[in-house]
Amino acid sequence: MALSPQSFVEHALRTSIADDCIVIVHDKTSANLRWANNTLTTNGVMHGLDVTVISFVRGAAGVATGSVTGTATDQAGVTTLVQAADAAARAGSPAEDAADLVRDAVSADWDELPVPTDIHVYDAFAPALGEAFGRASAADRVLYGFVNHEITTTYLGSTTGLRLRHVQPTGHYACTGKPTDLSSSAWVGGATRDFVGVDPLALDAELERRLGWAKRRVDLPAGRYDTILPPSAVADLMIDAYWYAGARVAHEGQSVYSRRGGGTRVGDRIAQAGVQLFSDPAYDPLQCAPFVVASQSGNESSVFDNGLPLGRTDWIRDGELTALLQTRHSAGLTGLPVTPAIDNLVLSVDGGAGSEADLVAGTERGLLLTCLWYIREVDPQSLLLTGLTRDGVYLVENGEITGAVNNFRFNDSPVDLLNRFTHASATVPSFSREWGDDYFSRTATPALRVPDFNMSSVSQAQ
Repeated sequence: MALSPQSFVEHALRTSIADDCIVIVHDKTSANLRWANNTLTTNGVMHGLDVTVISFVRGAAGVATGSVTGTATDQAGVTTLVQAADAAARAGSPAEDAADLVRDAVSADWDELPVPTDIHVYDAFAPALGEAFGRASAADRVLYGFVNHEITTTYLGSTTGLRLRHVQPTGHYACTGKPTDLSSSAWVGGATRDFVGVDPLALDAELERRLGWAKRRVDLPAGRYDTILPPSAVADLMIDAYWYAGARVAHEGQSVYSRRGGGTRVGDRIAQAGVQLFSDPAYDPLQCAPFVVASQSGNESSVFDNGLPLGRTDWIRDGELTALLQTRHSAGLTGLPVTPAIDNLVLSVDGGAGSEADLVAGTERGLLLTCLWYIREVDPQSLLLTGLTRDGVYLVENGEITGAVNNFRFNDSPVDLLNRFTHASATVPSFSREWGDDYFSRTATPALRVPDFNMSSVSQAQ
C-alpha cells in the first residue's frame, strides 16, 4: 500500500531534531496531448511527489534555517531530506526574516487523499479535436498545439500545529494554425480548471478567421500606433507589473514603485481613476491557495510566513497604489501591512464594457495584437519592457480588420500603459502566452486600447 502524503509530513516532523520544522508535500498528476500537422503525436499521464523540509535552529544570535527539496517514494527518502535540512540549518547563519511561526491551523480536509487527474479529462475534447483536424485538412490548413491538465494537492504541516491542505487544478490549451504553404500563422489559447466547454472546433474556427485576415499583407514601419491589446497580451504585461512589485526592492529605491527621496509609492496615484488591480484566492474561476506556501526565503517570500492566511489584496485601487508584495519581514522594514503574494491576478476598469471586437469596431486606424513573447525588463525604474509580437498583428481600418502586418519589437511600460489607455473592455479570464504555460496561468484582464503603443523596430520573425 502506497504511503500517503500526510504520513510523509508526520514522519518528517517526528524525525527532525531541529527546534522547529515545516514540511510541504506537493502531490501532482498531469495529463497532456500534443498534435502537429493535424495529427495527434503524443499523449501521456505523469505523477510526481515533491517534499520540502524546512528546519529551524535557534541560537544566541537568532534563528537559522535550512530548506531542502527533493522527490521521495518512501520514508527513507523523507529521512534523507530531513537530515539534509537539519544539517543546513545547523550550519547556517541567522535568518534576517526570522519571525514566530504560524500556529495551530488545520484544514477540515487534511485527512483526504490527493486528487488526481487522468487522460479522461479529454473525453469530450479529444473526439472534437479529431473533427477539427478533418475540417482543417479539408481547407488546406494545418494545426499544431498542446493541452495540459494537472492537479496539485499540497499538504503543509509544522511542529507548531499547522495541518493545511489545498487542491489546485490547472489547465491550459493552445493551438497554432497555418495554411499549408506556411505563409502565415495564428494562435488561440486559454486557461481552464477542467476542460469543460473547451471546444476544438471553435478554436479552429477562430484560427480560420484570423488566417483569413492574413491573406492581405501590409508592411508597416516602426512607430507609435493606436493599438488594441487583447486580454492575453494585457495578461503578458500585467504579470510583469505584479512580479516586479516587491516592497523591499521598492523601499530600497530600485523599482518603478520607489518614491524619489526614499520609501515606496504606496498611496500615490500610478494609474487612471477606475483602474483596479487585485488578487483574491476565492475569485471565480481563478481560485488558488488561501494560505502562504514558501519553500525558500527571498525579497517577496519567507519560510517563516508559511501558513499565513490569504484574502483579497488590492494592489491598485481606483488608480492608487495600495499595496506591494510583502513578507512580515519586509513589512517591518517598510512600515506597511503584510500583503504576501497570491497566485492569481485580476485587472478591471470601472466602466469597462463589451469585448475586444467592440474596441476594434471603434478604431479608425490601428493595430490589433494577438500576444507577446520574449519579454524582458529594460529599465527597472520605469519598468520599461521589451519583447516581440507573435502569431498575428492585424491592421484595423474604419472599425474592420483589413489585413495582417509585420511583427514588431515593442518597448513600453505596463505601469505607464495604465495611465495612457483610452478604452477598456469588460474583464474576462485570460491566459498569458509568455508566462501561462509554466509560471502564472490564473489571470483575468480586459482588452485595452492604447493610442500610442511603442513599436520600436520591425521584427523579421514570422
